[in-house]
Amino acid sequence: MKVFNSEQIRNIGVGGHSGSGKTSLVETMLFAMGETTRIGATEQGNTISDYNEDEIERQVSINTSILHGEWKQTKLNMIDTPGFSDFYGDVVSGMRAADFMMIVVSAADGVQVGTERVRQMADRYHLPRFYVINKLDRENVDFDSVYKELRDRFGKKLAIAQFPAESGPNFTTVIDVIKQKAYKYAHDKSGKVTEEAVPGNLQAQVDKIRNELIETVAESDDALLETYFEAGELTEAQLLEGFKNAINRQMIVPVVGTSATANVGVHSLMDFVVDYMPDPTRRPAIEHDGATRAPSDSEPLSALVFKTVSEAHVGELSLVKVFSGILKSGDEVYNPDSSKSERIGQIFLLNGKNKKNIDQLHAGDIGALVKLKSTHTGNTLCQKGKEFELPAIEFPEPLISVAVVAKAKGDEDKIGSGLHTLHEEDPTFLVRYDGELKQTIASGQGELHLDIIFKRLKQRFHVEVDTEKPNIPFRETIRKKAEAQGKFKKQTGGRGQYGDAHLRIEPLPRGEGFEFSDEITGGVIPGKFIPAVEKGAIETCEKGVLAGFPVVDIKVAVFYGSYHNVDSSEMAFKVASSMALKKAFMDASPILLEPIYTLQVKVPEDYMGDVMGDISSRRGKISGMDADGRFQVINAKVPLAELYKYSNTLRSMTQG
Repeated sequence: MKVFNSEQIRNIGVGGHSGSGKTSLVETMLFAMGETTRIGATEQGNTISDYNEDEIERQVSINTSILHGEWKQTKLNMIDTPGFSDFYGDVVSGMRAADFMMIVVSAADGVQVGTERVRQMADRYHLPRFYVINKLDRENVDFDSVYKELRDRFGKKLAIAQFPAESGPNFTTVIDVIKQKAYKYAHDKSGKVTEEAVPGNLQAQVDKIRNELIETVAESDDALLETYFEAGELTEAQLLEGFKNAINRQMIVPVVGTSATANVGVHSLMDFVVDYMPDPTRRPAIEHDGATRAPSDSEPLSALVFKTVSEAHVGELSLVKVFSGILKSGDEVYNPDSSKSERIGQIFLLNGKNKKNIDQLHAGDIGALVKLKSTHTGNTLCQKGKEFELPAIEFPEPLISVAVVAKAKGDEDKIGSGLHTLHEEDPTFLVRYDGELKQTIASGQGELHLDIIFKRLKQRFHVEVDTEKPNIPFRETIRKKAEAQGKFKKQTGGRGQYGDAHLRIEPLPRGEGFEFSDEITGGVIPGKFIPAVEKGAIETCEKGVLAGFPVVDIKVAVFYGSYHNVDSSEMAFKVASSMALKKAFMDASPILLEPIYTLQVKVPEDYMGDVMGDISSRRGKISGMDADGRFQVINAKVPLAELYKYSNTLRSMTQG
């Protein structure tokens, strides 16, 4: 297998809204590079990228897939991420392996919620990017209007690099603004392309777009801007190098046009990636805890396990991006997260589920490792003695939780083990036992996310679960002061039991918890029994009085009592304290408190009214709104009981 050095690698993160054509575009790229003999289709369930049974059944990408091929002596690593919002955890992990993002936009649908979300995530990781306006062969689509929408939404950094000579079913020709050439594609989906001169009727448009691009490149660099002002133009070399630098520094965001399913513009897109998008060595060095690793073979090893997948007959595959150094089969490496060493066995290059053996990965390359014993998603592999820990992957917090119950008695241990394994593969899925609720709680990014987790549990571990609504962790408290006596007296023929405690309780401000005060004077209760009185009060508060929920925000004072020289004991005073607290509690206007969540919803302005109305219907109180571009951020407080599966309702209202 050919080995590529760092400068010959392009790591392409592929993102966008669900249904924008990401997987179709990757399929056509694989076909163009000779990795496949036919272009797969999502509807037919035969794509290289979406090979999982769930993906084939649902016709939607669920997992990040790693694919690769060679184009013009350059290795293209494609990280095909899901567009459906339940699986954005995979987008996050995929972005950690990418050196830039290819954000796919459907010409038929324009900018969608998923487009915005991927752009925001690329901003967070400071990733260069370019937009692909796809599906230009559809009826009634218009490249210019989608480009204008992108520019209006995402700013003036956007610049056209390639555009269609025509849109709709007759789309066959792409104009390259920088090369000032037209590329005409065969109408038979073969991808065969002929280089031609720019049609005369489009030359003025090309000149205008090119001049705008030159100005944008010049404005991205002070030295270039000075040259541009003095000479009135940039040389070809200055333009090309300035364009590449501006992309890498995110000063320019190029836009190109394609139809993946018609195989038009895909060759031009790949030429663009090879010519202008950054190789790993152009990306910044990584700093963490005072240490630095530059993207170079000569640096000590640092590699990130950005995803773990489990495959039949192979076991766990650790998908890894080498940030610095060279990773070789047979190497012993160190995991600073687990403080253990690992022996590197086989190294694979992946095209979906298809694997090729390779001996080593250079800095910037991506591959899969097998049978790592103590390494999980998000862990770093480095050189012993030259330890370096890459920044952790920040996965999104869960949006939905359900309680899970074994369908068959005796399966609890298998279920626990299986769910733990699935969490290792997908850190956005969380599972825990809640001792207060006495339920096992599974949490994820959405209903579909959890459905797929439980389906995998059944397929791989042969156990099933039922789901139910989690119990609500209510609390008990009081609204006024009260006093009561608790006397525990028991005679059994021998030594008896005697404890007498008078308690006063009063409410505390919300969030203050529990407070105990010893106000005994004159020794009516000996000091050695006061801790027992306090313990009795604490245990009663933990168990609850009104409805079995913990008591909070209460002050308990013991102010009087009596004792017996022989019969009094710690146990007796603990019981007496509990009796007094229960009596006083019922006289102190007891109430139940329900958990109130602070909710923040970022929503397009078009849907703001519907979302606010829905929040109000859930007994929510809106505390304010803030503008964020074309979005409104709604701040509210809503009872937890009203938020069960709320994320599903929100997605339905806002079309994703």
